[in-house]
Amino acid sequence: MAYQRFIVCGDSYSEGMTDEIIDGKYRGWADRVADEMAKARADFTYVNLAVRGKLLAQVVEVQLPEALKLITGPDTLVSFHAGANDALRPGYQAHVAINLYQDAVRRLAKSGAQIMLFTVLERTGNKGKGAEIWEKRFSEFNNGVRRVGTEVGAIVVDANEEQFLSDRRFLAFDRLHLNSIGHNRCAQAVQEKLGLPFDPAWRTPLPHAKKTPWLIEKAITVAWFVTFALPWIFRRLRGKSSGDGRSAKYPVPTAWPI
Repeated sequence: MAYQRFIVCGDSYSEGMTDEIIDGKYRGWADRVADEMAKARADFTYVNLAVRGKLLAQVVEVQLPEALKLITGPDTLVSFHAGANDALRPGYQAHVAINLYQDAVRRLAKSGAQIMLFTVLERTGNKGKGAEIWEKRFSEFNNGVRRVGTEVGAIVVDANEEQFLSDRRFLAFDRLHLNSIGHNRCAQAVQEKLGLPFDPAWRTPLPHAKKTPWLIEKAITVAWFVTFALPWIFRRLRGKSSGDGRSAKYPVPTAWPI
């Protein structure tokens, strides 16, 4: 159907980090999808409440009530994606996060809006203990997403259906957020799910990458650690978040495109 309103809740993934910057804001997959949705209805409006670094409880406490106020019925599509930041924390409790997530989705579904959910890529191509923990945590969380998605009739965009998406070339230098190529692939996948025009080439893997010399690879890793990993660790130690003090980029219904 042609939705009249698109509401986005979540963290950095839904805010659009680290896509191209337009008018001081990251564009992101959701803006790209809104571009296509707007072509179907002249009265289309877009709301993006997502803020980088937010934990699941913060999204539920702050963004969910705002989204519920703005839902107009079945012609509203609500994207809800949160919990990944929680799973990256040492004290993560899977049952607590999954229950909170599922309760939030049920609250959104009761509004009559169409809900859209996302899974997190489980196999990133990395190896070692960290990769094993990542896969276990997100596999369990994703199963919770799929269960509640089936329960409420949500659209579920499953990143794990296409293993080539683990290609690091879809990521920015921080190795965590999508780059412009990654956001575009995500937007095309979402548009396909929604029955909107999409580029089928999004399913085509990137050409085989040439192997990076060992010395250059190590230098890149050191630069990444100093530039991104250390600041992340320091923020965690101080109880800070990259989203502290930031507000949503489109907190009210915005006629789209701007």
